[in-house]
Amino acid sequence: MDILHLVDRLEQLVNEGRRLPLSNKVMVDEQKIWDLIDQMRIAIPEEVKKAKRTNQERDRIIAQAHEEAARLVDLKREEAAVLVSEHDLTKAAELRAATIVERAQRDVESLRADADEYVLQVLGDMAARLECALNEARNGIARVKSPRAPEESAAGDDASTV
Repeated sequence: MDILHLVDRLEQLVNEGRRLPLSNKVMVDEQKIWDLIDQMRIAIPEEVKKAKRTNQERDRIIAQAHEEAARLVDLKREEAAVLVSEHDLTKAAELRAATIVERAQRDVESLRADADEYVLQVLGDMAARLECALNEARNGIARVKSPRAPEESAAGDDASTV
Protein backbone atom coordinates (compact mmCIF):
# COMPACT_ATOMS: atom_id res chain seq x y z
CA MET A 1 0.00 0.00 0.00
CA ASP A 2 1.19 3.52 -0.81
CA ILE A 3 2.54 5.46 2.18
CA LEU A 4 0.94 8.68 1.00
CA HIS A 5 -2.47 6.99 0.96
CA LEU A 6 -1.92 5.87 4.55
CA VAL A 7 -0.94 9.39 5.61
CA ASP A 8 -4.12 10.68 3.95
CA ARG A 9 -6.17 8.14 5.94
CA LEU A 10 -4.44 9.23 9.18
CA GLU A 11 -5.32 12.82 8.42
CA GLN A 12 -8.90 11.80 7.71
CA LEU A 13 -9.14 9.99 11.09
CA VAL A 14 -7.89 13.10 12.91
CA ASN A 15 -10.37 15.27 11.00
CA GLU A 16 -13.23 12.87 11.81
CA GLY A 17 -12.29 12.78 15.49
CA ARG A 18 -14.25 14.74 18.07
CA ARG A 19 -12.74 17.89 19.52
CA LEU A 20 -12.53 18.26 23.24
CA PRO A 21 -14.03 21.47 24.44
CA LEU A 22 -11.65 24.24 25.40
CA SER A 23 -8.55 22.40 24.12
CA ASN A 24 -6.61 21.48 21.00
CA LYS A 25 -7.17 17.80 21.64
CA VAL A 26 -9.11 15.44 19.40
CA MET A 27 -10.54 12.05 20.33
CA VAL A 28 -10.07 9.37 17.69
CA ASP A 29 -10.92 5.68 17.49
CA GLU A 30 -7.89 3.98 19.07
CA GLN A 31 -8.32 0.72 17.15
CA LYS A 32 -8.44 2.49 13.80
CA ILE A 33 -5.27 4.45 14.69
CA TRP A 34 -3.43 1.27 15.75
CA ASP A 35 -4.50 -0.52 12.53
CA LEU A 36 -3.31 2.42 10.48
CA ILE A 37 0.05 2.55 12.36
CA ASP A 38 0.55 -1.19 11.70
CA GLN A 39 -0.14 -0.67 8.02
CA MET A 40 2.36 2.21 8.01
CA ARG A 41 5.00 0.06 9.68
CA ILE A 42 4.57 -2.47 6.91
CA ALA A 43 4.42 0.11 4.10
CA ILE A 44 7.30 2.32 5.23
CA PRO A 45 10.03 -0.33 4.96
CA GLU A 46 8.74 -1.27 1.50
CA GLU A 47 8.78 2.40 0.44
CA VAL A 48 12.25 2.81 1.92
CA LYS A 49 13.41 -0.30 0.02
CA LYS A 50 11.95 1.09 -3.20
CA ALA A 51 13.63 4.43 -2.60
CA LYS A 52 16.90 2.69 -1.79
CA ARG A 53 16.65 0.60 -4.97
CA THR A 54 15.83 3.73 -6.93
CA ASN A 55 18.84 5.53 -5.46
CA GLN A 56 21.08 2.53 -6.14
CA GLU A 57 19.80 2.33 -9.70
CA ARG A 58 20.37 6.08 -10.11
CA ASP A 59 23.90 5.74 -8.68
CA ARG A 60 24.59 2.80 -11.00
CA ILE A 61 23.34 4.74 -14.01
CA ILE A 62 25.40 7.79 -13.02
CA ALA A 63 28.51 5.65 -12.50
CA GLN A 64 27.91 3.96 -15.84
CA ALA A 65 27.48 7.37 -17.50
CA HIS A 66 30.73 8.58 -15.89
CA GLU A 67 32.55 5.47 -17.12
CA GLU A 68 31.13 5.93 -20.62
CA ALA A 69 32.07 9.62 -20.58
CA ALA A 70 35.60 8.79 -19.40
CA ARG A 71 35.89 6.11 -22.09
CA LEU A 72 34.71 8.56 -24.75
CA VAL A 73 37.09 11.25 -23.51
CA ASP A 74 40.00 8.77 -23.62
CA LEU A 75 38.95 7.63 -27.09
CA LYS A 76 38.72 11.19 -28.37
CA ARG A 77 42.09 12.03 -26.81
CA GLU A 78 43.62 9.05 -28.60
CA GLU A 79 41.98 10.10 -31.86
CA ALA A 80 43.23 13.65 -31.35
CA ALA A 81 46.73 12.34 -30.63
CA VAL A 82 46.63 10.24 -33.81
CA LEU A 83 45.45 13.25 -35.83
CA VAL A 84 48.14 15.44 -34.33
CA SER A 85 50.71 12.73 -34.99
CA GLU A 86 49.50 12.32 -38.56
CA HIS A 87 49.55 16.08 -38.98
CA ASP A 88 53.10 16.22 -37.61
CA LEU A 89 54.13 13.34 -39.87
CA THR A 90 52.53 15.09 -42.82
CA LYS A 91 54.29 18.34 -42.02
CA ALA A 92 57.60 16.53 -41.58
CA ALA A 93 57.09 14.65 -44.86
CA GLU A 94 56.20 17.87 -46.68
CA LEU A 95 59.27 19.59 -45.24
CA ARG A 96 61.47 16.65 -46.24
CA ALA A 97 59.94 16.61 -49.72
CA ALA A 98 60.56 20.34 -50.11
CA THR A 99 64.17 19.83 -49.00
CA ILE A 100 64.64 16.99 -51.49
CA VAL A 101 63.12 19.02 -54.33
CA GLU A 102 65.31 22.01 -53.45
CA ARG A 103 68.43 19.82 -53.35
CA ALA A 104 67.46 18.20 -56.66
CA GLN A 105 67.00 21.62 -58.27
CA ARG A 106 70.42 22.72 -57.00
CA ASP A 107 71.93 19.47 -58.33
CA VAL A 108 70.21 20.01 -61.71
CA GLU A 109 71.56 23.56 -61.92
CA SER A 110 75.03 22.35 -60.97
CA LEU A 111 74.90 19.52 -63.51
CA ARG A 112 73.61 21.90 -66.17
CA ALA A 113 76.46 24.35 -65.45
CA ASP A 114 79.02 21.50 -65.50
CA ALA A 115 77.53 20.14 -68.73
CA ASP A 116 77.60 23.60 -70.36
CA GLU A 117 81.21 24.06 -69.27
CA TYR A 118 82.16 20.62 -70.64
CA VAL A 119 80.36 21.28 -73.94
CA LEU A 120 82.10 24.65 -74.29
CA GLN A 121 85.48 23.02 -73.59
CA VAL A 122 84.88 20.16 -76.05
CA LEU A 123 83.53 22.48 -78.72
CA GLY A 124 86.45 24.87 -78.14
CA ASP A 125 88.95 21.99 -78.51
CA MET A 126 87.10 20.77 -81.58
CA ALA A 127 87.08 24.26 -83.08
CA ALA A 128 90.84 24.55 -82.45
CA ARG A 129 91.49 21.15 -84.08
CA LEU A 130 89.20 21.96 -86.96
CA GLU A 131 90.93 25.31 -87.39
CA CYS A 132 94.28 23.51 -87.38
CA ALA A 133 92.99 20.96 -89.88
CA LEU A 134 91.52 23.75 -92.00
CA ASN A 135 94.88 25.55 -91.95
CA GLU A 136 96.64 22.35 -93.01
CA ALA A 137 94.12 21.87 -95.79
CA ARG A 138 94.54 25.47 -96.94
CA ASN A 139 98.32 25.09 -96.81
CA GLY A 140 98.07 21.90 -98.84
CA ILE A 141 95.80 23.57 -101.38
CA ALA A 142 98.14 26.52 -101.55
CA ARG A 143 101.13 24.25 -102.15
CA VAL A 144 99.39 22.41 -104.89
CA LYS A 145 98.35 25.61 -106.59
CA SER A 146 101.71 27.35 -106.28
CA PRO A 147 104.29 26.93 -109.09
CA ARG A 148 106.84 24.30 -108.38
CA ALA A 149 110.19 25.47 -107.36
CA PRO A 150 113.07 25.05 -109.91
CA GLU A 151 114.81 22.44 -107.85
CA GLU A 152 111.64 20.51 -107.67
CA SER A 153 111.27 20.67 -111.44
CA ALA A 154 114.90 19.64 -111.97
CA ALA A 155 114.46 16.78 -109.60
CA GLY A 156 111.37 15.93 -111.48
CA ASP A 157 113.25 16.11 -114.81
CA ASP A 158 115.94 13.79 -113.54
CA ALA A 159 113.39 11.40 -112.44
CA SER A 160 111.72 11.47 -115.81
CA THR A 161 115.00 10.74 -117.68
CA VAL A 162 115.83 7.77 -115.70
